[in-house]
Amino acid sequence: EPVSEDQLPLPAQIPPDLVDKLERLALVDFRTKQGLECLEKAIRFADQLHVVDTTGIEPMDSVLEDRALYLREDTAVDGGCAEELLKLSRKTVEEYFVVPPGNIPLPKKEERSSMLKHSEL
Repeated sequence: EPVSEDQLPLPAQIPPDLVDKLERLALVDFRTKQGLECLEKAIRFADQLHVVDTTGIEPMDSVLEDRALYLREDTAVDGGCAEELLKLSRKTVEEYFVVPPGNIPLPKKEERSSMLKHSEL
């Protein structure tokens, strides 16, 4: 059952530079009014966690409460082949793989500011 609005903290104000960062991390386009509303609703939904009383509740190790999960031994059986693996990539920089950019074109910060101002009208 959802928590009533008066129990929640004030809605978060999302600055444009944070929206830019979230777009790059999630590869989701939040430039439209609908996209921003969706992000705000998701944050508002998560705000309910601020008012949930967890007094006396043990943290869960897993959502699968009906069975025990066992961790296997983390034993390295092969290693020292980083250079060999990097050779398999088309492009590398120093000791990192280079991957293509996300699937949505993201505007520059200046373009984003003007887009947000127009969408608020």
